[in-house]
Amino acid sequence: MKGLFDLEFRMRKIDSNGDPLKRLNELVDWEMFRPTLSKIREKKRKSRAGRKSFDVVLMFKILVLQSLYNLSDDATEQQILDRLSFMRFLGLSIGDRVPDAKTIWLFREKLKESGLFSELFLEFDRFLRNNGFEAKKGQIVDASIVSVPKQRNSRTENEQIKAGKEIKDWSANKRRQKDMDARWTKKNGKSYFGYKNHVCIDNKYKLVRKFGVTHAALHDSQYLENLLDDNNTSSQVWADSAYRSRANFWILAQRGFQERFQRKSQCNQPLTKLEKQGNRTRSRIRCRVEHVFAAQLQKAGSLILRSIGLARAYVKIGLRNLAYNMDRYSLLASN
Repeated sequence: MKGLFDLEFRMRKIDSNGDPLKRLNELVDWEMFRPTLSKIREKKRKSRAGRKSFDVVLMFKILVLQSLYNLSDDATEQQILDRLSFMRFLGLSIGDRVPDAKTIWLFREKLKESGLFSELFLEFDRFLRNNGFEAKKGQIVDASIVSVPKQRNSRTENEQIKAGKEIKDWSANKRRQKDMDARWTKKNGKSYFGYKNHVCIDNKYKLVRKFGVTHAALHDSQYLENLLDDNNTSSQVWADSAYRSRANFWILAQRGFQERFQRKSQCNQPLTKLEKQGNRTRSRIRCRVEHVFAAQLQKAGSLILRSIGLARAYVKIGLRNLAYNMDRYSLLASN
């Protein structure tokens, strides 16, 4: 027999087992995003016909939820309908209307077209700093490959894509299904097709302070200057040996940073005992950035994007970095 307080008892049970979404909801001031999100819908409606649009903050929270658990648009809709914890996080009740997969996709497209995501990311970074989580003890930079579905192109077609040429044999429909921005790269002898998530984290809190998205073929070292955080209280910068170059050392010197990069051996010139010891010392700090990538994998699963183009990849990867920061902040602030 159903009881009057069955739902309340069920939510208490969820809370007793530890609901991270409840903690996240309580600690993050979601209204701080409203001024920026409202710009997405500044265009006036032609008429009042049809249903009223969903609240922009609600839609943004859905994108964060989707990024936390690496859900497709269809799976996000289904999980919101099915899971009480998701509904509570979004402030929805059983009788409320739930955005469908198409609505979720459309809002993310509008966010992409508006170019406002970087403002949202910076807004939360200001929130972190204002709440006592200033970037401290130096910064660590690294990059992670994010795969997209492989393209079955001929060698000639790939050469034309790399050259930025239009392939005339492709129809408009086929062109829309082809990712012209992603590139192939190799890591540890294995080939990957997709993009790179370049991040800069602070050493103290392991929060992503700056990020960038490029095609996977771009060498990590070529993006260093874009990641450097001038607001960190320490001038030390940690990175693996891939970032060692005269150009990067000059950039660091010009901006007042101190390099703490891993050393690598040269041909017929192995590392000395002292250099190996230095690498071990630096790696104890540098490895903290690997914890960030591991946490994203553990929370969201396989890092494969089901999107086409750099602009969409930037928003989806950016949302994943932002969702990680929110999750990390909720853990730090609750301890």
